[in-house]
Amino acid sequence: MLKEILSISGKPGLFKLISYGKNLVIVESLLDKKRMPAHSRDKIISLGDVAIYTTDDDVPLGQVLESVYKKYGKALDASAYKTPEALDEFFKGVLPNYDVDRVYKTDIKKLITWYNILVNAGITEFVDKEKAEEEKAPEAKEEKPATPKKKVAKKVADSKPEEGK
Repeated sequence: MLKEILSISGKPGLFKLISYGKNLVIVESLLDKKRMPAHSRDKIISLGDVAIYTTDDDVPLGQVLESVYKKYGKALDASAYKTPEALDEFFKGVLPNYDVDRVYKTDIKKLITWYNILVNAGITEFVDKEKAEEEKAPEAKEEKPATPKKKVAKKVADSKPEEGK
């Protein structure tokens, strides 16, 4: 789902991928629903490719947004998260093991802004359910019954010396 949602540097908001063209993509703003081209010179990032640094493995943005939605369920009041302490407290409630040194306060503000844009646009599914189920419980590989190995019979010559006649 988030693979089709794009962030374009220098342009406010988020955009939905509509179509590909030669050296450009056609996008639609999630804020005002206007369509426009985004050229190959623009820095375009798919939200599906964004991950948050943690003390363990990096966590995909979709999972973080999903946990924000489960905890808050609606658009957040961005003015409540103006201080660094408030941002830190908010993010620890959503992703307790995030890497404090590598995740900046501006990143958390951007996440809140993106979350509000997505929720206001009616996008509330941030993780593909099929992929999430596959990752949680990988299907057991069907094992074929073991086939007995063919025994190769070797001809062994009689080692008895011929008896003289």
